[in-house]
Amino acid sequence: MAQHFEFEKPIYELEQKITELQEFSQEKAIDLTQEISKLQHKLVRVRKEIYGHLEPWQKVQVARHPERPNFYDYVPLIFDDFIELRGDHLFADDRAVAGGIAIFEGIPVTVIAHVKGKDTKENIQRNFGMPHPEGYRKALRLMDQADKFNRPILTFIDTPGAACDLGAEERGQGEAIARCLIKMSGYRVPIISTIIGEGGSGGALAFGVGNVIMMLENSFFSVISPESCASILWKDTAKAKEAASSLKFTAQDLLQLGVADEILREPLGGAHRNINKMAEEISKGIAKHLKQLIEQSPEALKQQRYEKLRAIGTFKERSQEESSYDAIKLMCMDNGSDAAELHVEPEIG
Repeated sequence: MAQHFEFEKPIYELEQKITELQEFSQEKAIDLTQEISKLQHKLVRVRKEIYGHLEPWQKVQVARHPERPNFYDYVPLIFDDFIELRGDHLFADDRAVAGGIAIFEGIPVTVIAHVKGKDTKENIQRNFGMPHPEGYRKALRLMDQADKFNRPILTFIDTPGAACDLGAEERGQGEAIARCLIKMSGYRVPIISTIIGEGGSGGALAFGVGNVIMMLENSFFSVISPESCASILWKDTAKAKEAASSLKFTAQDLLQLGVADEILREPLGGAHRNINKMAEEISKGIAKHLKQLIEQSPEALKQQRYEKLRAIGTFKERSQEESSYDAIKLMCMDNGSDAAELHVEPEIG
């Protein structure tokens, strides 16, 4: 049975009414087309109203939806000839991380991703998408190979955070994450990171040192989960909703802060509502940025990535024109249009 969130209650009540009317119409051979059509139009209106004004905590719930597509759902829709490569050649194969070689629009690429399970059994096998050190070392092995053979690197981020159990600490979790950050900042090939769900703590940042960071509309990227933040600040995980609002970790927040470079619009109701459409949006984003990045020199790619990482957490004064332009971009995104259509450019410098 599909999981319903409290804020989605009006939507599912309408869907249930529509289903009941359709079944009744067929059973009794009564034409209720007009009534059903009115309810369907109302359903679209209610969906737009609810999903167009989600609070940060509600976005967290959508990002964690059990039916939300994971990396394996997107692979056949985005890539050709995906060959998965396993193991870190040191300890074991971590199933919380998947990676391999694929073809993206005729270009050989290396793809790496966090992977959550679809049910309790698979989640246990994949440690709920929380990698151990061997997961990060597997990713490093594949990224080293990509750099050697001049293949762009595409990462897909969806994790609550890195594993923090005793075994992970004994095998050098901190060192494995730190090495990912160091090595990714120095690779000579384009790196595009896409946050498809949760982007939790260093476990996410380890795959997030990209030339471009794209975020799905209802994803988030944070140094800590809202529950852990509430536990530290208020000693009460029930205040996770307040923590979510304070962390400024939604895609919209991070676009304004300069951490994210692009927001990928999700189908109305979340990525799980239409996986094909979501995969198409991701493909368009990757294609657009990859075309620009492969034209740059290796040194330019390294420098841009380094500067982007170093700029996280720093502040600078913004001109009134820049702030106004960002506000227009967000407004256009909410309306489903493009800022370029307004022919507005910031007067910078």
